[in-house]
Amino acid sequence: MIVVAGTQRLHAADLDRLRDVANATIAATRAETGCLVYSFAEDLTEPGLVRIYEEWESRDDLTRHGQSDHIAAWRAALSEVEVLGRDLKIIEVAKSEPLA
Repeated sequence: MIVVAGTQRLHAADLDRLRDVANATIAATRAETGCLVYSFAEDLTEPGLVRIYEEWESRDDLTRHGQSDHIAAWRAALSEVEVLGRDLKIIEVAKSEPLA
């Protein structure tokens, strides 16, 4: 399993402008083959901070996701605002089990 986790920081007003395209991106991504989890969460205490969390069955699935039309649209929308910071990591998971 591949996990992508981290943050993206925007001006709060820009986040509001991106909300519709973000929701469309999330919906399209969740329908992709290999997508297990895909979520953006706005931090309640830091306006404009988005926490990103994804789970993919494989690196190939993540690569295909990065080449999708909806990610191209997301990147185009992001290019119209100022991204103040981005810190995303790819984590390869060897084993996962429920927390007891």
